[in-house]
Amino acid sequence: MSNLLIVIIFCFIFVIVRFLLLIYKKPYNRSQKKSFEPLITPIKEQEYNPDINTNNWHLHKNRLTKFGRSQYKGLTFFVNSENRIYYLSEDGKKFYC
Repeated sequence: MSNLLIVIIFCFIFVIVRFLLLIYKKPYNRSQKKSFEPLITPIKEQEYNPDINTNNWHLHKNRLTKFGRSQYKGLTFFVNSENRIYYLSEDGKKFYC
């Protein structure tokens, strides 16, 4: 009998605590949502940042001329002192284009 009484008391306390949590819960404020960066970066930002990946060949060539490096289709290309274009492999070898 005493075990049944203890179980009933715990259930009653659980229900009361749950009810109080629902009543005093803070309302969700939608204005505090974090904004995410756009998936497609604007062309002006791509033009001035050679580390952003691009598929635009003309933009890639302009960034190589201006910065000496550019990321094109997932590879970072560099320009050496002889104006030859190359990229580095995973093991660090230079491959000239």
